[in-house]
Amino acid sequence: MIHELRIYHCAPGRLPALHDRFQHITLKFWEKYGIKPVAFWTTVVGPTNQTLTYLLEWENLAEREAKWDAFIGDPQWQAKRAESEAKAVIVERIENQILVPTAYSPLR
Repeated sequence: MIHELRIYHCAPGRLPALHDRFQHITLKFWEKYGIKPVAFWTTVVGPTNQTLTYLLEWENLAEREAKWDAFIGDPQWQAKRAESEAKAVIVERIENQILVPTAYSPLR
């Protein structure tokens, strides 16, 4: 099992729009494609409070590639994403890491 850590750095004041998009749009598409979120976090103490950090769970890189590509390529998702950003961009930058657990990790 592997995990994907993603950090979305929002444009100033746009974190509420990102939360709204995840709650009402993104998670439905992820369910459609079998994408498994583990947890979502916002930053209370750190360099900025305009980030959303989340963790996804995958069986392997092949599963990740197939499901993520299907999600990203979905024309309905692309339209909903564009609609959510019609007034202003939401995410300015994304950090992405693929993580594998250590032998002593409680989460494996």
